[in-house]
Amino acid sequence: MSVISEQTHELSEHIKTKMVEADFGLLGVIVLDKPKALNALSTDMIAAMQNILNSWSVNDQVKAVWIEGAGEKAFCAGGDVVMLYHSMKETKQGDVPAKAHEFFTQEYKLDQTIHSYAKPIIIYADGIVMGGGLGVAVGGSHRIVTERSMIAMPEVTIGLYPDVGASWFFNRMPGRCAEFLGMTGARMNAADAVFTKLADFVVDTNDLVELQAAILASDGTHDGLTEAIQSVQQLEQRVHESRLWVYHELINEMMAPVDLIDVVERFKELETDDKWLSMAAQSLVNGCPMTLYLVREQIKRAKHMSLSEVFDMEIIMSTQCAMHPDLAEGIRALLIDKDGEPKWSHQSVADITPTMVEAFFIQPPILN
Repeated sequence: MSVISEQTHELSEHIKTKMVEADFGLLGVIVLDKPKALNALSTDMIAAMQNILNSWSVNDQVKAVWIEGAGEKAFCAGGDVVMLYHSMKETKQGDVPAKAHEFFTQEYKLDQTIHSYAKPIIIYADGIVMGGGLGVAVGGSHRIVTERSMIAMPEVTIGLYPDVGASWFFNRMPGRCAEFLGMTGARMNAADAVFTKLADFVVDTNDLVELQAAILASDGTHDGLTEAIQSVQQLEQRVHESRLWVYHELINEMMAPVDLIDVVERFKELETDDKWLSMAAQSLVNGCPMTLYLVREQIKRAKHMSLSEVFDMEIIMSTQCAMHPDLAEGIRALLIDKDGEPKWSHQSVADITPTMVEAFFIQPPILN
């Protein structure tokens, strides 16, 4: 890549940008540059990316955008949940945790900006793509995964729910994959990502230089970029490598019961030699009971919503999660004390009533 300019954005030392000369004009490159933290998003990183995209949207020289993560381990492993934990712990019960609310608000605004951006946004989702990282990745116009991509929405392990627009993209997945992924946090590979419509192309990491050259030699239009990526992508569908496709019938069967008590029982009783399925079942059984209800409810409510309406719903849900005890407890057990033994506010889904679930969809008090 012939770099015209390169800088660390003033709003965040962990966001770097480049202007790369292409046949079509300039390609704006954004690099999430926090590799030791697997490029996890902080509020300042989100604000910096928003500012950059706003600036490039009115820059006629910038014809397309490329977003990647620094290092070889991750595109982005999610959001800064430790910050969320401290925001919740320093807030009086019943009040809205201000920093958590600000984070979610800015994060969803960025995600929606990417979804609706007038210029092509190419996402190079190599390595770990989790939670907030998927929120950034899924909105791109050209979403590329690799043989190293490992994708998940693992919020069930911390007492949140799959947010960042998942209520919208879950509704576009085949069968009951969305419920399964949301309730188990199961990890997806590149073939899974294409099968669930979270990605468009699979490109081998060894072909990155060729990929970038093809993009820079294209005409910069949506169709031109598609042709450029297709010229180097792995042409075979490789659907047989998708575990979600292989186990599609079983997943539909496991998620079929109307009563979540029966769903949990099916996963408790599941006997399998498949490590991936076994880990998924364990995560559901040990995960936050309220998250299981929120996953099913968010999918149901968002079925006919626009993307904007989905984000309006999710900011309410996420703020309510920050006001309820499970999220702080889940983060504590996983990342603060690291004891791996969260004490959920409800021992099982049998203890949860519709009124308790409904509380997560009620607009919380407005911040002063």
